[in-house]
Amino acid sequence: KMSKKIKYLVIHCTATPEGRKVTRKDIERWHLVERGWSRVGYSDMIHLDGTVENLIPYNDDDIIDPWEISNGASGFNSVSRHVVYVGGMTKDNNFAKDTRTNAQNRSLREIVEYFVCQYPNIKVIGHNEISGKACPSFEVPAWLRSIGVNEKNIGV
Repeated sequence: KMSKKIKYLVIHCTATPEGRKVTRKDIERWHLVERGWSRVGYSDMIHLDGTVENLIPYNDDDIIDPWEISNGASGFNSVSRHVVYVGGMTKDNNFAKDTRTNAQNRSLREIVEYFVCQYPNIKVIGHNEISGKACPSFEVPAWLRSIGVNEKNIGV
């Protein structure tokens, strides 16, 4: 496979009930065992306490090498990094909900700001902008504008 330049940072939620912890092992079970994917869908996971856990190692250059690919959004994986926050559903797991904790919000903001600084032409998008899913359970473009992200880095 050819290495390609990074174009997108895709924001996801784990689509799990508000307040429920999710581990790396959970993600690996859901993606690798239950779905049969070759690798997990996210590069980094933001836990409820804001801790960021790397799930697929990557370097800081602007090329996505085959070993750095995560399977987060069909058709976009070779040109994207995928970050996921734990949550995204109501406590009863019936409805999509923005369940980001303050700590998760801070970490997500730091990740977005880092990527925009590191890769000035990157587009930051929600999974729902390129799929029929509710994920990440909030309006990513509106949130990006609220934290001062440049318009050229917002949306597909």
